[in-house]
Amino acid sequence: MISLIGIGSKREHITLKAVDRIKEADVVIAYNPYLTHIEDLLEGKEVHRRGMGDEMERVELAIEKEKEGKKVAIISSGDPGIYGMANVYFQIIDKYSDLEFEVIPGVTAATYSASALGAPLHDLAIISLSDLLTPLEEIQRKIKHAAQADLVIAFYNPKSMRRTKPFHTACDILLENRNPDTPVGIVTTKDGTETLTNICKLKDLRKQYIDMSTTIIIGNSMTYVKKGKMITPRGYKMTAELPELTEQFYEKFFNGDIQLGHNNTCEYYPCHNEEETCTFCYCPLYPCADGSTGGKWIADKNVWNCTDCNWIHKYAVVDELLDYVKENIKSMDDFDKHKKELLKLRRSTIYKTRFLDFNRNFDLDDK
Repeated sequence: MISLIGIGSKREHITLKAVDRIKEADVVIAYNPYLTHIEDLLEGKEVHRRGMGDEMERVELAIEKEKEGKKVAIISSGDPGIYGMANVYFQIIDKYSDLEFEVIPGVTAATYSASALGAPLHDLAIISLSDLLTPLEEIQRKIKHAAQADLVIAFYNPKSMRRTKPFHTACDILLENRNPDTPVGIVTTKDGTETLTNICKLKDLRKQYIDMSTTIIIGNSMTYVKKGKMITPRGYKMTAELPELTEQFYEKFFNGDIQLGHNNTCEYYPCHNEEETCTFCYCPLYPCADGSTGGKWIADKNVWNCTDCNWIHKYAVVDELLDYVKENIKSMDDFDKHKKELLKLRRSTIYKTRFLDFNRNFDLDDK
């Protein structure tokens, strides 16, 4: 039996099944640095320590030992199926007959890094920036389409002392297709023990310390930073007490009394900024409970505070929302009835207007 085992990024993240298979193995084969996490499990075993770049040799050796009737463990960091030894092994499984094998998954760098940063993952693309085996144009194509699709992107193997071009090319492509203020999480693991985390804006990514041990997570158009953590919301429906005068405003709205553009006669104008449209004086999406456009909860009050959100007052945003609200919202009860559709419409509108300044809350200094 050959077990292709992922041991994660740190010893405490290794699965129970992975530990069991290593204990049961007669032979353990691994890139030497990975074995430092499991030295206590290697006593009495035949251990083959290998260097970087001999992956195929490791697989052939494992098959040779398995043919001798031994239980073999091939060790990968992270998950063996994500840029790991499972990819190498399965490339040659039809070269041999009667092989017994299994894959033991592990915590990959994307999920490990996400846990250190907060909750930045949603729909996700994982892309290696190593061009040792992959043409640079292929890497560029993947980054461009992932960026345009508004996927959260995790970069593995971002750069080394000698290999920097793919990283700088990636930065160029992202800045062409994403808001330069998009949050970016950077996680570097040192010696398999110390984890360094940093959150910056996309436009500042080139200035950060990054090496081969770094995982980079690029947020999408809805990702924001709150209390020093990166968050990409899924869009759950939430409730909160409506602001005063909301019903009074919408009773006029339902009757066709719609104020398009500026309302210079309002005593509070301009309550956000002088470039605003007052069409939705009270937001039809309240509470969105999504800080990507600047709103935030008032702690312990169940009040969603829109003071720092100017998104709903952008003309491009109103153009996307107004027809739906006019056609589907005829009473205050309809806001709740159509809340999920409204929140989905909000998500699509954020994507379409993603290059606008939303007065987003990037409280990067708030720990």
